[in-house]
Amino acid sequence: MVKMDLDMDSVDRKKTGLFWFTNDLRIEDNPALLKAAAEVEKLICIYCVRPKPTFTDRQAPSKLSPNRQQFLFDSLIDLEKALAAQGQQLLVEFKSPADAIPELITQYNISHIYRSHNAGEYERKIWNTMSNRYAMIQFSQTDTHTLFDRSELPFDFDQLPGSFSKFRRLVEEITLQPAQEKPSYFPASCLTTQHDWQAIWKQQSLHTQLGDGQLFKGGAEAGRQHLKNYFKSNNASTYKETRNGLDGMDYSTKISPWLSNGSISPRQVIYYLKKYESEIEANDSTYWIYFELLWREYFQWYAHSHKANLFKFNGIKNSNPKTSFYPERFQKWCQGNTPYPIVNACMNQLNATGYMSNRGRQLVASCFVHELNLDWRYGAAYMEQQLIDFDVASNWGNWQYLAGVGADPRGHRRFDLAKQTKIYDPEGTFIKNWGGDQHLEQLDSRDTVDWPI
Repeated sequence: MVKMDLDMDSVDRKKTGLFWFTNDLRIEDNPALLKAAAEVEKLICIYCVRPKPTFTDRQAPSKLSPNRQQFLFDSLIDLEKALAAQGQQLLVEFKSPADAIPELITQYNISHIYRSHNAGEYERKIWNTMSNRYAMIQFSQTDTHTLFDRSELPFDFDQLPGSFSKFRRLVEEITLQPAQEKPSYFPASCLTTQHDWQAIWKQQSLHTQLGDGQLFKGGAEAGRQHLKNYFKSNNASTYKETRNGLDGMDYSTKISPWLSNGSISPRQVIYYLKKYESEIEANDSTYWIYFELLWREYFQWYAHSHKANLFKFNGIKNSNPKTSFYPERFQKWCQGNTPYPIVNACMNQLNATGYMSNRGRQLVASCFVHELNLDWRYGAAYMEQQLIDFDVASNWGNWQYLAGVGADPRGHRRFDLAKQTKIYDPEGTFIKNWGGDQHLEQLDSRDTVDWPI
């Protein structure tokens, strides 16, 4: 009997797994990867660089800006190095996972497929289609992009609170699980061929070298170093007072780029935050960093809960906004050529760097919806194209919130742009630095009938 058990165990261990990297581009604190490493004998690690979708496919990312391209490129290089140090390989495919993964299933007799839970509708549909098609394969998803596992949520998954405030009161005191180490054992790779994905990337014109103008370098190593440097400074102690800044690197944590593609996890951020609070100082500002992470958390579960409704014009409320799409207005907003200098400056900053402050995002979105009367989905799609810290849940959830079709119990969030300028750029420094007023004379002299009254 003992011999039979041993034989069965030996057979059971001869499994070939596939790990599909999406928004978890790290090997540390990646429970999904830990699970895969513990359960299979051989493992293929894959990341799919998706083909360019049409604009009407709002569930799929738009063509990436050079800044997003570079950040992702850096992140994949870093992930490849981390896996190579563990004797593994990263297969980067330039096709849809719906095409790439079935090919690998056939070629390598895949028995298990793993990934992190992903809030994107595109990724969800592909996962569901494959799991239905390949009933003989074991499909496994794990929460790695959130602070909490769905099993820890103090409410039924389909009963997400309708506002952030209610959500926060329910989850704020949950004891957070510590960040996990990387797997102590990695299954061997069974890939028989490998292509030079970096060369293909450049051949397909996906790669644009940004040089010294690059604000953020992608990858888990850069993300961890940024965390260490931020919490070595005293900036966390004044975060609440400075977080509404518009320009510079010190007014906010600047953690979001690495959080967005999972180069670092929110639990890793909490580790450094708690360490700072225990060794340096715990005050309203350090709490506010946790508060903002809870906002991010709410939108993650919001996206998981509402699925395709995250991308619908009437959002989750079934109320039709009184907006439409005007191509010229949209293009002028994208190019930083509106009658609003603060908006122009923010858009010029975004287009140049791939980044914009939280305050700036609220102002340009308010202008888009309430001053220009534009369909909010086009603004969300442009941000998806440009932002290096794009996160499907946070981006689309926040745009719904501001457009009055999302989780905001007060409805529309309209900002007085003149008042906001006086508060956050009283000397006009930010507007001047980013050329926000360069088109105003032209706008005064031209026919402005295209703009809303």
